[in-house]
Amino acid sequence: MGLRCCRHKHSNQATTEENTQAAEIERRIEQETKAEKHIQKLLLLGAGEPGKSTIFKQIKLLFQTGFDERELQSYTPVIHANVYQTIKEDVLHARVRTTGVVEIQFSPVGENKKSGEVYRLFDVGGQRNERRKWIHLFEGVRTVIFCAAISEYDRTLFEDENKNRIMETKELLEWVLKQKCFEKTSFMLFLNKFDIFEKKVSKVPLNVCEWFKDYQPASTRKQEVEHAYEFVKKKFEELYYQNVTCDHQDRVFKIYRTTALDQKLVKKTFKLVDETLRRRNLFEAGLL
Repeated sequence: MGLRCCRHKHSNQATTEENTQAAEIERRIEQETKAEKHIQKLLLLGAGEPGKSTIFKQIKLLFQTGFDERELQSYTPVIHANVYQTIKEDVLHARVRTTGVVEIQFSPVGENKKSGEVYRLFDVGGQRNERRKWIHLFEGVRTVIFCAAISEYDRTLFEDENKNRIMETKELLEWVLKQKCFEKTSFMLFLNKFDIFEKKVSKVPLNVCEWFKDYQPASTRKQEVEHAYEFVKKKFEELYYQNVTCDHQDRVFKIYRTTALDQKLVKKTFKLVDETLRRRNLFEAGLL
């Protein structure tokens, strides 16, 4: 009799412990699900070599703890470093083609500040053979950050030497804009590699690119850079509105001039992006 009671007592204790563990697991799942709802999904897109990966690395340096020793060492073969320590400037300049999908979670104003949004940024390879991996990431995207390397107007693709890079970027952006799952998605267009563009545009005519063949140079060399940039910006603006239906033209669309290697500019740009998206959230919640 005593043995049976003892077994019954142990059985009840085990059941209680199991129920407690199950309840704790449920609580954690509920907390994680709730937390996930407050994380906004950003997708970093663009054709091959628009500077996406450099922007991604800048975000890691600016809004996270930077690169750990393992990550620094992974870049060593690329930058031909020797026994000395790889520094962050080397990593930013290192060109490694993105394959697969990489992600990072960050907040431009800090994770613990209630006023700040938390973002999960996904970077995917831009070369043609990598784009098949994009589709499964499209669901639930709040904002697309599309990078266009405006300095590449006279260059051809890595994977197709007969295709102009700007023309490829134009066609790719058109395709992305027409995706049904992005009907309510905000678009941030980064006109990147401005540092190279401003040095090149006075030497290589902008109208060597088919899309820019109607470009007329500025009357003076001093005005050429801004004149050329505004022309390119207008081309992308027109492209956007040509590919957006009337009932979706009120979604957020912004264009930013960027240089991925300029950390101060990247930081300023993402602060502006954060401010724009927070205002959109307040508007959707009826608070603006």
